[in-house]
Amino acid sequence: MHRFGLIGKDISYSFSPGYFGEKFRKLGLEDYTYQIFDLADISEFPALFGEYPDLKGLNVTIPYKQVVMPFLDHIAPEAAWIGAVNTICLQGSITTGHNTDVTGFRESLRPLLLPADREALILGTGGASRAVAHALEQLGIRFRYVSRNPGPGQLSYTGLDAPTLRKVQIVVNTTPLGTHPNTDARPEIPYEALGPEHLLFDLIYNPGQTAFLSEGRSRGSRIKNGLEMLEIQAEHAWKLWNAPAATPGN
Repeated sequence: MHRFGLIGKDISYSFSPGYFGEKFRKLGLEDYTYQIFDLADISEFPALFGEYPDLKGLNVTIPYKQVVMPFLDHIAPEAAWIGAVNTICLQGSITTGHNTDVTGFRESLRPLLLPADREALILGTGGASRAVAHALEQLGIRFRYVSRNPGPGQLSYTGLDAPTLRKVQIVVNTTPLGTHPNTDARPEIPYEALGPEHLLFDLIYNPGQTAFLSEGRSRGSRIKNGLEMLEIQAEHAWKLWNAPAATPGN
């Protein structure tokens, strides 16, 4: 058996088992399986390898993208720079952490960009936000973080006013606010300042249109959820798992 899976917490909603299950079926990989490992705490992570010796690769989601790193043997350079891992490759008993969020976000965002899209706000400062920031840098887009507990150079939600929001074109939600089942939740920003010149991107994909995106759509903004990003990430993870040697830098 070739076993793959997703580690996270309260992640029964994940699309990954269905996505990879369909992929395995189309490829005729009858001895491949993908399952959810819903961990109450990251301390449960090492036990997976003893319980499932046929593990070949893992995805990682909230809230373990950062705290899983000390448990791994190697961290690929991009994941180390970002400070978060969302894909784990196994070569025998050796584990290597990668980050495919950058590729997923960048390639999902790129087709939506207009020449005027030069400034962005990143809502949240978790592991996914660093990947978004790295992708924006690669696209030549300037950005600022918005945080509940802002650090130097970051904005607070209370300090984000309408004039500031009107000066940017892209707003990315990297927080879990709006995720199923709490679909009414949304980041507290001055939505009245949004207009057709804005692009709202939500990393959440369930529901397909979050309260955050609905606010933008009602004001004529371009909107995009995180489903395509997740699909691109999944394909990147699949390539890493099937690489001849999934070692740092490969």
